[in-house]
Amino acid sequence: MPRRRDPDAPRVVYRTARVGLRLTRAQRHRCFGLLRSAGDVWACVLEVNAWRRQRRDPPLVAYQALCRELAAAGPGTFGELDSVGARSVLRRYSDAWFAAAKRRRGGDVTARFPRRRRGLVPVRWYHGTFTLDGQRLRLPAAVGCAPLWLRLDRAVPYPVGQVRSVTLLAEGGRLWVEVTAEVPIAAYPPGVGPDAGRVAGVDLGVIHPYAVAGPDGQGLLVSGRAIRAEHRMHLADSKARRRAVAGRAPTPGQRGSRRWRQYRRRARQVEGRHRRRVRQAQHEAAKTVIAWAVEHRIGTLTVGDPRGVLALDAGRRHNLRLRQWQIGRAIAVLRDKAELAGITVQLVDERGTSSTCPACRQRIRKPAGRTMTCTTCHTSGHRDLFAAATIATRTPAGGGNSSTAAVLPHVITHRRAGRHLPGAGRSRRDPRRPHRPPPAPAVAAGAAVMGSVGRLRPAPPHTAVGSRSTAPRGEEPQTPTQPGKRLWSQH
Repeated sequence: MPRRRDPDAPRVVYRTARVGLRLTRAQRHRCFGLLRSAGDVWACVLEVNAWRRQRRDPPLVAYQALCRELAAAGPGTFGELDSVGARSVLRRYSDAWFAAAKRRRGGDVTARFPRRRRGLVPVRWYHGTFTLDGQRLRLPAAVGCAPLWLRLDRAVPYPVGQVRSVTLLAEGGRLWVEVTAEVPIAAYPPGVGPDAGRVAGVDLGVIHPYAVAGPDGQGLLVSGRAIRAEHRMHLADSKARRRAVAGRAPTPGQRGSRRWRQYRRRARQVEGRHRRRVRQAQHEAAKTVIAWAVEHRIGTLTVGDPRGVLALDAGRRHNLRLRQWQIGRAIAVLRDKAELAGITVQLVDERGTSSTCPACRQRIRKPAGRTMTCTTCHTSGHRDLFAAATIATRTPAGGGNSSTAAVLPHVITHRRAGRHLPGAGRSRRDPRRPHRPPPAPAVAAGAAVMGSVGRLRPAPPHTAVGSRSTAPRGEEPQTPTQPGKRLWSQH
């Protein structure tokens, strides 16, 4: 959590890592009990404010006022959930309410106040209330309950002294712990760190999540075809699962069977695994861009913001592609990693960059492939790098063009994101893809005999090509290892 720091202290940023848990059945039961108790706290706040609306009273939304109501309830009201965990739920509700109020004051009439109940609500404990010892985590409990010791499935990637809070949550049917820590911004020796005067343009896309054009004719292309294949395979797999169980689905108002609950649990697990795979691939892509920028001493990344296309209705299939693109997350992940490396990220308008020649600034017709050629100055290159070179010349204020000339990359580095995805590597096959047997070895010329109906049939393995079989007429040739087995017919 943010806290007051010495002005002379080194600059830090707050980062969160998600760690899995290895639990016994009793520990799992207690963890879900804490999340359900947090959901009860959330429901109590909603109900109190519903009563106040009926009486025409102002809502109870301030964090301090909510904490006073919680203290008046007394200990043991919400099971094993202690006061620190319950106050974290109140903080979450208060922040959500004031965020919605701010959006409504700004004119966003679609903003809604938190009024929906939740079965499981994440619980957060702050520094000093929990104990982290290697791969063991001790969570506090209510008065009279034993503390909860949990085992992590991997070591926390931050030093223990930097950890500021831990959050228990459930996603995709699994329990997780999110560890938030203070991470100092990277420091570089003189003359080695990023230079604010060196600017690189970044073009966001689907096939290439990041296309970067540097100042010295250097370029970077990060391929996201594995991420796109993961989205497509997951969609096809989900549709096939729904078609297979459509007959077993309960009608509205009918209680589901045990088999149906098991199917729903499995579907949630598959969906959670898909989201984790895509999230990791997005982090890998952004990490590749930042590492490349640090290597070339780039201090400013000018990123084209394409979020304006989200308001356009382009049809059912293309709208799905835009949702799966996750533009906001791509920008947020890149900005977080750039801040940690000491690099500044600026968002500019990217309108027209994919159809403008960076050399002569003339409009170019969109090509069918990935190579773009200007008909005016005959400049040719990758169209995403063309857009990145034009973005590098734009300034954040107004999104106009600066006096800096665009530099077209002539040395391009290619990287791929999502090597962990199934089917991305040569040694791993995606189980959702239909299995295709390896092609049969090529048969030498003349090694096939023509059947009586005109179809090519392979010659028997024990018969030499161009020679006659030794079997009597009307009988089938047999292999010595499997006598009597008919291999193919002559008629």
